[in-house]
Amino acid sequence: MRVLATQRLPGPAWDALRDVEIAPIDGRRDDVEALVAPGERIDDAVLDLFPSLRLVANYGVGYDQVDVAACRARGVEVTNTPGVLDAATADLAFALLLATRRRLVEGDDLVRSGNWGTSWAQAPFLGREVTGSTLGIVGLGRIGSAMARRARGFEMRVLYHQRTRVDEPGLEYRALDELMSDADVVSVHAPLTPETKGLISRERLALLRDGATLVNTARGALVDEDALVDELMSGRISAGLDVFVHEPAVPHALFGLANVVLTPHIGSGTVETRSAMTQVVVDNLLAAERGEPLLTPVN
Repeated sequence: MRVLATQRLPGPAWDALRDVEIAPIDGRRDDVEALVAPGERIDDAVLDLFPSLRLVANYGVGYDQVDVAACRARGVEVTNTPGVLDAATADLAFALLLATRRRLVEGDDLVRSGNWGTSWAQAPFLGREVTGSTLGIVGLGRIGSAMARRARGFEMRVLYHQRTRVDEPGLEYRALDELMSDADVVSVHAPLTPETKGLISRERLALLRDGATLVNTARGALVDEDALVDELMSGRISAGLDVFVHEPAVPHALFGLANVVLTPHIGSGTVETRSAMTQVVVDNLLAAERGEPLLTPVN
C-alpha cells in the first residue's frame, strides 16, 4: 500500500513501513492509498487530490482537522491514536496547573534576573494553594479521568461536567456554569465538535472566581480566546495553555502577561508517548494493507 506522509513520525515502528514517501501535499497523486498528515486539514479539496485513497491515519487522538463526513462519503477510513497519550497529556495539564498556581515561571525569571533578594517573607509575589483546593474537570474522558487521579494525590476536591454522569467515588457532578463558579482550577478536556466549539464562553469565563485558573490542553477553540485574553489582561484570573485557536499563532497580548503559562501543544510530547502513537499509526496502516480490521477507526 502506497503511503504518503508529510513528515516522518518518531520511534522505531516507522521503519516497518515499506512503501512510504515523505513529501508535502502539493498536487494530485493517483497512487497514494494512505495519508499521514499530522495537524493538516484534510477536507474535500485535499481528498480530491488522492482518488485512490483508502485511509487517513491521524497522528493524535483529536481529529477535528479531518472532515470525517467527507472521508466517509468517499469510502475513506479514518483512524486516530487513542489510549496511548492519556497519561502524558494529563501530566502536562497538571504541570500547567502547578506552574500557574505556584507562579513557577515568574520565579524562574526572578532568579535568572539576579534580583531575587534575601527576604523570602516579603517576596514580590505569592502563589495559590494547590493541596486541598477544588478542581473542575470539563470532559471526563480518558484524559480527564487521568487528571482526576492526579488531583487525588493533592487531596483536591474534584468536580466534573460532561453529558453522561458517572458513578465514581470522589467525583462530584456539576452543571457547567456551577462548575465554573465553584472551582479554583478549571481544566478543559472535552473533544472539539460543532457543539463544544466556544463551550467556555465569555459569560462562563466571567463566572470564574477571582484568583481562579483555567488550564486547557484539549483544543483552543473550546474556549472563547478573545474573552480569555480580556480576562487575563484584567489580572483577575490566570491560565495554563497548551493549545490555541489558530496554531501556531498565539494572541500577541499574552506574551506580556505574567499570569499565563504557554506551551506549544506538547500534551503528548514525550519520547515514549510519541513513539507509542507512531506504533498505533503503523499498526493501522499495516492492518489496512493486509485487509484486516483497523485497530482504532473513528468513522
